[in-house]
Amino acid sequence: MTLFNQLHSAPSRLIRTADQQYLYFGGTSYLGLAQDEEFKDLFLEGIDQYGINTGTSRSNNVQLDIYDIAEKEAARRFGSASALSVSSGYLAAQLVLRELSVFGRLMYAPGSHPALWLSDKPESSGTFGNWIRSTLQEIEQSKERCFVIVSDAINTLQPELYDFSAFADVAADKEIILLVDDSHGLGVVGDEGRGVYSSLPVNMRIRPVVVGSMAKGLGVDGGLILADQELIDIFRQSPIFRGASPAAPAGLYAFVEGQRIYDRQWTKLMRNIEFMEANLPQSIQYTKGFPAYLAENPDLYRRLLAKGIIISSFPYPRETDPLLNRMVVSSWHHQDDLQFLVNQLT
Repeated sequence: MTLFNQLHSAPSRLIRTADQQYLYFGGTSYLGLAQDEEFKDLFLEGIDQYGINTGTSRSNNVQLDIYDIAEKEAARRFGSASALSVSSGYLAAQLVLRELSVFGRLMYAPGSHPALWLSDKPESSGTFGNWIRSTLQEIEQSKERCFVIVSDAINTLQPELYDFSAFADVAADKEIILLVDDSHGLGVVGDEGRGVYSSLPVNMRIRPVVVGSMAKGLGVDGGLILADQELIDIFRQSPIFRGASPAAPAGLYAFVEGQRIYDRQWTKLMRNIEFMEANLPQSIQYTKGFPAYLAENPDLYRRLLAKGIIISSFPYPRETDPLLNRMVVSSWHHQDDLQFLVNQLT
């Protein structure tokens, strides 16, 4: 048991123990909504209107209007023709995978999140760029016609925002569904936090589908599926969707009503990212526009801890490997916090 795995209150920019206070640079609350007072007020409004939870499935003859409202808002906000909400990002990924697995051969990018696995860990390795080149070649040479490309949108451990544009040039006799998990990008990356959907290639041969958790940048417990209307209609008829309880309605209410808060927090996050990118030492790895920063020095965690800073630190990819130390910046950080962190890295 470590010092920080039995906290009595949710962390924000600070973690407090019985005798000390630490600056916290970890987690996935990129917009700082977990402790935002205005956003919490919206949750309470949602509870007053819709209750704490909804135990009935989306196939029930009595339905709350917030689900249709939230799905229309998600499609508008993230640039898809249609959207579907479920109780978690993991469920969104599993639902879509099981429906699309009959469409064509699943081809996995390296390091895909376990939510995207159908069973055992897929065999895929190497860099993302090399994988795309070899995958396109394999598709071109294959006698098969239909493929489902499965990938994360962002490698958050060794920060990299993936580029899928090469799939736009696939041969005319092939059909591809590009299934991308954007859990860490929704509300964070892209213009005004729109995520990756609108940047994915789409034409007569390729159709994008984005799944993701709403619990990170968007600050509510739930999962989203973004796709064209035909595919959303297929997913809506899935036994998984029809049989599962939906996301809590109060969270979706906060998502719908919180546009001004999202905009404010995204602007703060971009300001913090700009500061970090201008001041980080060259030894720190990051991808432009994303607030996670990797340090290869395995001793950094203990050195920062002694200075009153907590970062994410865990062995990767095997339990016996050296610690992977990752710093995450959020909208809740002040510039003085960032300066203090940078000072300890130089």
